[in-house]
Amino acid sequence: MADGKRSVLQRLDAAGRFVENLFLVGLLAAMMLLSVGQIIARELFNTGFFWAGEVIRILVLWLAMVGAVAACRENRHIRIDAISHWLSAQTVQITRMVVDAFAAVVCAVIAWHSWRYIQDAIEYGDTVLDDTPAWVAHIVVPVAFALMSYRFLVGAGQTASELRGSAEGQIE
Repeated sequence: MADGKRSVLQRLDAAGRFVENLFLVGLLAAMMLLSVGQIIARELFNTGFFWAGEVIRILVLWLAMVGAVAACRENRHIRIDAISHWLSAQTVQITRMVVDAFAAVVCAVIAWHSWRYIQDAIEYGDTVLDDTPAWVAHIVVPVAFALMSYRFLVGAGQTASELRGSAEGQIE
């Protein structure tokens, strides 16, 4: 039964990876097409899309947030690693577990406060692009930080499990 659950989790993870990658490619393509289209419209036709600048800024936000989630997924986020070269492998794992747990808490706090911002934007009726509710453009922030918190928590749990496994191996 554990294998069945594991394969379902693996399939869900693979589907999530596919959706994230597809989303990243789509966002990047849209941003590039809109930017190039804006340049061509300005240079060749002396006109442009009045809304393009704001849409490009929103696309950059979404691209950065989805990219950050993907970086956490692959454990390729920015990591300051100044002393691990001088520490034992077990100490590095313990440090990594603590840092991942701390990052999970920080991301959860940011997700919570950005969710509060979204609620305020809804309450005050903030808009972007003249009449689009601002929360639609900014909802990516709390969602992305919640996903990053989850990923860091899973990473800390996996490291703790590895530590437990290596400690049990040493006892036997």
